[in-house]
Amino acid sequence: MTPDNLPTAQYDAQLAEKKDRLVSIMAAFSAPEPEVFRSPVSHYRMRAEFRIWHDGDDIYHIMFDQATKQRIRVDTFPAASTLINQAMPKLLEGIQPHKCLRHKLFQIDYLSTLSGEIVVSLLYHRQLDEEWQQHAQQLRDNLQAEGINLQLIGRASKQKICLDRDYADERLMVSGREMIYRQTENSFTQPNAAVNIHMLEWAQNVTTNSQGDLLELYCGNGNFSLALAGNFNRVLATEIAKPSVAAAQFNISANKIDNVQIIRMSAEEFTQAMQGVREFNRLKGIDLSEYQCETIFVDPPRSGLDEQTIKMVQAYPRILYISCNPETLSENLTILSQTHQITRLALFDQFPYTHHMECGVLLEKH
Repeated sequence: MTPDNLPTAQYDAQLAEKKDRLVSIMAAFSAPEPEVFRSPVSHYRMRAEFRIWHDGDDIYHIMFDQATKQRIRVDTFPAASTLINQAMPKLLEGIQPHKCLRHKLFQIDYLSTLSGEIVVSLLYHRQLDEEWQQHAQQLRDNLQAEGINLQLIGRASKQKICLDRDYADERLMVSGREMIYRQTENSFTQPNAAVNIHMLEWAQNVTTNSQGDLLELYCGNGNFSLALAGNFNRVLATEIAKPSVAAAQFNISANKIDNVQIIRMSAEEFTQAMQGVREFNRLKGIDLSEYQCETIFVDPPRSGLDEQTIKMVQAYPRILYISCNPETLSENLTILSQTHQITRLALFDQFPYTHHMECGVLLEKH
């Protein structure tokens, strides 16, 4: 596979291989047959990052071959959204004639949405000045005049210049309801919007008719918290990154949801609070004993759940676990399966044509 050519004819075969691999990994835990959710075969990535190569006064996007480290020029990138592909050549055309825009520019990050908004970050190996800002504003205005709903950001060491705003507001149709999700530049968001919708709808489906409240760790911008709020009395969610917490608070308001509480804490800190090991000022005014959490939702980083969090998670009757790494999920399940059994299993093809797999399990106490 090359950046400008996707093996779309092989999509079904690569998805079948992932399913077989997941079934093999989950065999030790007597898991049910996985529900499989496809990705679009192209234009599925809503985010992309490219290094910038300078050839005299010319510049172009490049990627590096992971195996050979060879430099590959990228003029089109069919894995990325149509909007990113529209913006890429127009952006370089606007940058190239102006030395102050291209000088020591080494990377461009794109964050796009299905709603038609795109945030572009230009990364430099030099400090940015007023001249840069004036040219950047003209570049933004020109692209907006061409119909690209663009927000432009300049970044250098310990410097961030945001011309207008550093976020895009995504709109996803989830189970017939439009959900608004503010997505902040340089913060985690789900990369494959179509598959994200599948994930949200699957999570809604497996928690239908739930009892009590939901506790969520690693909630990000509230992606799952808000979609699941209708299935629970209340949702208590934790997130450590300030920009994600701010986006989650906006999303709660924008979606007119009144039963979600976000706490800025890490999963490890929250575990300590639940166990009474430490007291936290951030929990003032929140009585954790008031919550009757029958279900806990976790979507941890690739490293999986730490030992203390696994022990805390085991106290809940139902565990909904979204994983981007089946290997660490399998390690966690070695412990979780002592108290819980897998009743639902799903494969979400977030990253087509790669070995990466996203999967979901619902675990219920024996």
